[in-house]
Amino acid sequence: MLDTLKAPATTKSVLRVEGLKAYYQMNYFGVRREVRAVDDVSLTINRNEIYGIAGESSSGKSSLIKTIAGAITPPLRVVEGTVTFEFGDRELDVYADTQAMKAARWQNLSYIMQGSMNVLNPVRRVKHAFHDFAFKHMGMSEATFRERVERHLQRIGLDPRVLESYPHQLSGGMRQRLTIALATVCEPDFIIADEPTTALDVLVQQDVLALIKDIQQRMGASIIFVTHDMTVHAAIADRIGIVYAGRLVEEGPTLDVFRRPQHPYTAHLISSLPRIGDNKKRSALPGKPPNLADPPSGCRFHPRCPLAVEKCKSENPPLVAHQSGRVACWRAGEVQAA
Repeated sequence: MLDTLKAPATTKSVLRVEGLKAYYQMNYFGVRREVRAVDDVSLTINRNEIYGIAGESSSGKSSLIKTIAGAITPPLRVVEGTVTFEFGDRELDVYADTQAMKAARWQNLSYIMQGSMNVLNPVRRVKHAFHDFAFKHMGMSEATFRERVERHLQRIGLDPRVLESYPHQLSGGMRQRLTIALATVCEPDFIIADEPTTALDVLVQQDVLALIKDIQQRMGASIIFVTHDMTVHAAIADRIGIVYAGRLVEEGPTLDVFRRPQHPYTAHLISSLPRIGDNKKRSALPGKPPNLADPPSGCRFHPRCPLAVEKCKSENPPLVAHQSGRVACWRAGEVQAA
């Protein structure tokens, strides 16, 4: 697996997230409840880079990328922080320049959603999805737009005749390729991929990952790739950020994170991966992810951490530079993946 890991890109940043806090704020029957789904996240993503976001279910991955994309609706609200994109010579703040960001969608910023049927209308032909999503951003005639879409489909290995099909007439792999085609037909600068390989079998998943990587290299785009599957990150990500309970707890070049995890949670994620010829019994983490409406004090991982000490229970570790990346742990580096 480690032979497939990628070296990190070293280019100018295209995205800066600083001190981002986004909470689900609800008030039902006079009871106020606040779920801290994204809690003080800061990160930078470079041009022509694939940045992986990993973590178990309910860790805040989806809330984070929705907030980055500006695709949030109540009760999720941005409480604090900034999200800034650099598209060419333009610098756009997602929440301060809302009209400019609206114009940049699909042309500069696009989204590969989880599950093709979240995008494709089951009662309309596929061609209508391309028209609805991309046509108004392309600035060309209907005929020229159709030719552009057909060429794009051919480049990603699809027969242009699929445009006349209904989604149910296509296989799951073909539908997922179409969602990728939709997100990339305008050749955006930045793509957010939300678990695009979920529910695909291993062979189709491999083809989809190769397709995403090929498109990214051809367009020079940057990608945030979200999945709980660490083997997928090993295959495609240049750098990886580990999210736990709404916070970024470790970040670094994918190769370094897999070989030398610094955070106990990261080490557990990696040690849980199956290995050929390894029949050793693997133990699960005790407990479950914390309730983000009432998170534990100090480090949020401490109730499940095998290395926790008294300081972990009372003081939240900052995310600081450590070796080739960053880590938020008072005992960074004291555990290794099995």
